[in-house]
Amino acid sequence: MRFQNRFQRFMNHRAPANGRYKPTCYEHAANCYTHAFLIVPAIVGSALLHRLSDDCWEKITAWIYGMGLCALFIVSTVFHIVSWKKSHLRTVEHCFHMCDRMVIYFFIAASYAPWLNLRELGPLASHMRWFIWLMAAGGTIYVFLYHEKYKVVELFFYLTMGFSPALVVTSMIRRQAQMNEFPCPRR
Repeated sequence: MRFQNRFQRFMNHRAPANGRYKPTCYEHAANCYTHAFLIVPAIVGSALLHRLSDDCWEKITAWIYGMGLCALFIVSTVFHIVSWKKSHLRTVEHCFHMCDRMVIYFFIAASYAPWLNLRELGPLASHMRWFIWLMAAGGTIYVFLYHEKYKVVELFFYLTMGFSPALVVTSMIRRQAQMNEFPCPRR
């Protein structure tokens, strides 16, 4: 019981079924600082990735990935600051919370862009490129229409976007050549 009393300030109550999770003050601070700390490295890394690109397709892909990464940290930082320090501005907080959710969908899609665009992955890859961005658009529409109402649907979107690109592995043209990119430890 002593352990629970000592760390009670770090914990909060469980979120209601159709409600939003309410972080503690410490969670807000951690979210703000960790997201804000990564904005500059994301911008520098994105610029470096773009500069080191060899051709137009690599530059476009680097731009897509970099913008997704930077948007994730910037929007998330702003949302957490508004949520923590300006919680009396409910409309602004709600707007940034929705933007935070939407940018997560687009970051997932952007994070698959380098792999799906720059590798010979077989015929399924071209369909997966469209599918992953359509899922991001669908997630955005869901956020606009049903924000925080059906958490299972949101979970389904996240899991589908996260795992479905792995199906591309089943249609790889040169499976053995691709597997050599993942070196196994020698015995």
